[in-house]
Amino acid sequence: MKIYKSQTLTPTHKIIRLNCEAHSDLEYLGEFSSDTDLKEFFLSLDASIDAEKNIQLLKYYGYLHLLIKVKTL
Repeated sequence: MKIYKSQTLTPTHKIIRLNCEAHSDLEYLGEFSSDTDLKEFFLSLDASIDAEKNIQLLKYYGYLHLLIKVKTL
């Protein structure tokens, strides 16, 4: 599965938009050939992400938006 990404940073949150189709404003992340590769990717974003659920959502809809809280001091 090819994954493309767009990311927006705010002082408190990180918004990550993943898509399975190429668009002009998205960065190509690469080919994820297995669920294990995708799981490692999700866990690298944030260890508290439910990777299995988000993998299924990405496969079903073809896109996924993640809102991740940025750790602040």
